[in-house]
Amino acid sequence: MSLIHTLRGAAIARFAAGALSALVLFVAAPQLALAQAASEPASAPPMAAMPAAAPAAPLEAVTEKQTIENPYGLEALWNQGDLVAKSTLVIMLIMSMGSWYIIFTKLWEQSRLLKSGEVAAKTFWTAGSVKDGIGSLKEGSAFRYIAESGVKASEHHEGTLVEQIDLHTWVSMSVQRAIDSVNSRLQDGLAFLATVGSTAPFVGLFGTVWGIYHALVAIGISGQASIDKVAGPVGEALIMTAIGLAVAVPAVMGYNWLVRRNKTAMERVRAFGNDVHNVLLAGKK
Repeated sequence: MSLIHTLRGAAIARFAAGALSALVLFVAAPQLALAQAASEPASAPPMAAMPAAAPAAPLEAVTEKQTIENPYGLEALWNQGDLVAKSTLVIMLIMSMGSWYIIFTKLWEQSRLLKSGEVAAKTFWTAGSVKDGIGSLKEGSAFRYIAESGVKASEHHEGTLVEQIDLHTWVSMSVQRAIDSVNSRLQDGLAFLATVGSTAPFVGLFGTVWGIYHALVAIGISGQASIDKVAGPVGEALIMTAIGLAVAVPAVMGYNWLVRRNKTAMERVRAFGNDVHNVLLAGKK
């Protein structure tokens, strides 16, 4: 019996010692692992630092670069266009320059004529005679030219081949010729404006057709209708159309405006000529 109690006590003592050892290892294991990791050298190389990203270009610089390198603008059209395209552009440029030149010069001439009419209404008819009235008008004025023509016709009627024509008819013819000459001068250049206004759209349309033809040729050669093959010729065609309209519209509007102003100016000229004719027939020179 005593032997059994002795064996039982020894077993209990061994179990308690094993449990105590396991508890000590469980508690000390994390500290041992950390100490071992700190004592070992680092095996993996450090991660290389990523290069810093390049700063983004300003929006204004990007926009300017795109504008300069635009392959479908006027500069590209001139540099890449063939002889037909360049000739079309030159023709429309000449039309536009001629139209604006005529518009400005005719406006200046009409303004001078209307101003001369105002001066004639104030000074000519308040003079004592027709010759004195002519002297009050500016040299080169249309109204002075009409009055001088009438006076010359009335003074050089007798003793010439035209004396078979009565004085009334001869003075009327001379004044009317002077009025027609002024009217003809005012009409100068209007035919060019009418021609540009009626033909410039068709010149631009010709450039459009030529650009579309080049687009079809590019598609046929490449075998594919990609945007890079079609954008250039189609852009050229659209530019030609826009230029043709930009040339035609001012010419048409300028023509109609000048014709209306000519009508107003010629009404004053004809009224002045008729009055001079009546004064000369009355014998007041």
